Amino acid sequence: MKLILAIVHNDDNVLVSSSLTKAGFHVTKIASTGGFLMSGNTTFIMGVEDNQVDIAIEIISKYSKKRMQSVVNDIALATGNVSSNIPFEVQVGGGTVFVMNIERVERV
Repeated sequence: MKLILAIVHNDDNVLVSSSLTKAGFHVTKIASTGGFLMSGNTTFIMGVEDNQVDIAIEIISKYSKKRMQSVVNDIALATGNVSSNIPFEVQVGGGTVFVMNIERVERV
């Protein structure tokens, strides 16, 4: 058995969650924050049989889309305390998946 931790952008949360559930996976969701933009993510926790890992990852990959997002950076100018809001594009979304071995599972 394997433990899957999958971190996806909040915008993809509903599609990933419903698709995993429809495929028969039992999923726990946790709100999380991280990355360069400190934006909202959802972390999925799932215990899956070894032969189901690739199916779960395929579903997560299918519904975790990368996208471009415009962000504003506050940059202090060399002339003093004046700042300039310069927008720039960054890639967000997609997913990060960790797969770990489980030694023992107890359902109580």
